[in-house]
Amino acid sequence: MSEGHGSVATAGSRRHYFVDEAGDGTLFARRGRIIVGTSGCSRYFILGYVDIRDPAMISQEMESLRTALLADPYFRRVPSMQAQSQKTALAFHAKDDLPEVRREVMALLLRHELKLCAEVKDKRQVLQYVQQRCGTDPQYRYHPNELYDYLVRRLFRNALHKADTYEIHFAKRGKADRTAALQSAIEDARRRFQQQWGISNSSAVTVHAVASCRSAGTQVADYMLWALQRFYERGEDRYIQYLWPKCSLVHDIDDVREHPYGTYYARRRPLVAAPEKEKPEI
Repeated sequence: MSEGHGSVATAGSRRHYFVDEAGDGTLFARRGRIIVGTSGCSRYFILGYVDIRDPAMISQEMESLRTALLADPYFRRVPSMQAQSQKTALAFHAKDDLPEVRREVMALLLRHELKLCAEVKDKRQVLQYVQQRCGTDPQYRYHPNELYDYLVRRLFRNALHKADTYEIHFAKRGKADRTAALQSAIEDARRRFQQQWGISNSSAVTVHAVASCRSAGTQVADYMLWALQRFYERGEDRYIQYLWPKCSLVHDIDDVREHPYGTYYARRRPLVAAPEKEKPEI
């Protein structure tokens, strides 16, 4: 699996990256049954970060918006807006929020200086790799963390060399503390960049694992990646097209129809058609 990505940083600055995922890394159910693309299991796994110029300002505005929405009589009896639901009443989450709430949040995002970079992986290709690996190494066992860390290395390989300091906030996943593993993946990405380009990197990088309910930045990443996921999983492009001015780079790793390294989409080359209709079946 080859790796690479672009950066949106500015020289001599502190950058704040907020990382989240869309979809899941699951390939198998119990007893090895393949479930990729079935109900409850995504066809794609997407990892991305949002580079936010002023995290404090967007946090303040998102909290003000959420407070206003919760006080609006229109939403008074909506289950997701009740404190006991632990959903919109606690934090914004695109999957759980009402369409009216999503529209307000997306409009807010468009007013801020932020940029999304994302890696998109077709899990059918991951499955093919795992099956081949198992055929040559009987001891090998796939774990979703393997896919996650692989995409971390890809996502950050070319994104950590233009600023003095980076604060990378990963949306916390489950109960395990994977901060050390994420830090290791980040350092591996920097080493690969140096090996490829011969440019040393002395930027200070700090990795945090944060609960999304306590981080407006990861809620922003959740929204951006949810919009991208709707495109890939359902062919529904209106959300990502609406937010496209805030998309810096989306790398579809497995769309190799034109180039073996995949397809890169940027502001001048937007996503315009559902990949499912065009990509050949394996």
